[in-house]
Amino acid sequence: MRVLFFCLMLLATGLPVTAQEASGPIATGNSAVQDLAIATRLREIIDELGNYDDVSVAVNEGVVTLRGTTTSMAEALALQPLATRIDGVVAVRNEVTETADIARRLNPAVGRFTARLEQLAIFLPLMLIAAIAFGLVVLIGFRIARLQQPWERLAPNAFVADIYRQLLRVFFVIIGMVIALDIMNATALLSTILGAAGIIGLAFGFAVRDTVENFIASVMLSFRQPFRPNDSVDINGDQGKVIRLTSRATILLSFDGNQIRIPNATVFKSRIINFSQNPERRFRFAIMVDRNADLRATLNLVNQTVQDLPFVLDDPKALAWIEQLHPDTIELVITGWVNQNDTSIALARGEALRQVKLAVEAAGIVIPDSTQNVQLVKDAPAPTVKPSDTRQIEGVDATQDAALKRIVDAERGQDSAEDLLHPDSPKE
Repeated sequence: MRVLFFCLMLLATGLPVTAQEASGPIATGNSAVQDLAIATRLREIIDELGNYDDVSVAVNEGVVTLRGTTTSMAEALALQPLATRIDGVVAVRNEVTETADIARRLNPAVGRFTARLEQLAIFLPLMLIAAIAFGLVVLIGFRIARLQQPWERLAPNAFVADIYRQLLRVFFVIIGMVIALDIMNATALLSTILGAAGIIGLAFGFAVRDTVENFIASVMLSFRQPFRPNDSVDINGDQGKVIRLTSRATILLSFDGNQIRIPNATVFKSRIINFSQNPERRFRFAIMVDRNADLRATLNLVNQTVQDLPFVLDDPKALAWIEQLHPDTIELVITGWVNQNDTSIALARGEALRQVKLAVEAAGIVIPDSTQNVQLVKDAPAPTVKPSDTRQIEGVDATQDAALKRIVDAERGQDSAEDLLHPDSPKE
């Protein structure tokens, strides 16, 4: 009826109706009928949208005036672009404001909350089924992870076995989430959850970078073990016997009896010298002789003296050579090999040096002093050999190493569960 009435009015007036855009040219003619049509159409649209019960529409000369209140400013601002889309609108004057009535503003929120409660009541049985499925999958995964085998057999130590168990738990949790989301027909959320978890994990990794680096180093050291308990090692300048490898640090017992804790990240990146890798170990020392000495005879003498010591191995043989020429002396370097499991390397070196000194002096070869002393004596006494300076071989047994080994064994016995060193693991 309204459309028929509108057509009859156009025929009665005889005026052409031109479609106009709000941003286009403004027609010179005017029509009250056109204003009425614009107002009617805009009211119909506003009524259909709802939430605009308090909004009034007035149109004069193509200018639309909107007055009233809405529950939010966003709803008020949405009316202006809507009005400009109607043909014949020249301009829009939006005087709609946000209402101060608390009850009216709460009504949409209450309606939304009620609708969500209704949706939850409909969706709740499906959510319970999904939660039960998720719980069953996670429970199965945790039961499998709690088993001793096959994780103890696959892992080189308890630490790596625990890592396997944690990875299995995470895997079953993800599987449970996929199944639960598929039951609720919300698998699209999985990518969002995993993406958020990845971002959080990346940020957390940067925050605890040193801890993560130390953890990864612990895993790598537990797989490829560069030392064993009681091995004598040098790690970045720290020397001692290995007590244990934990998930955080490598613990050494220094040769002075002190405990040294080195972070595993430092151990993994450092140069490691393992003195216990081979039982044979070489000691080395240097002596100075006079430049006028017979070097060939001196070398043969010191070499044979070291080789004849009972604790020096026959293979590899002892060796001596000329290291450097100095202004007044010649530096000789002497080496010998011992079995460090039976012989103390420090005592063997000291005893070899003592025997070489006695042999060289007995042969009349001068060992020059690095300093010059002026002595005024009336009667120079004849040189005598002190009772301690004899050719008797002193004991060089590795008694100190055995004592340190007992200390290490006692330390390991206190908390052996924390040790990641395993005798069956591959060794670098």
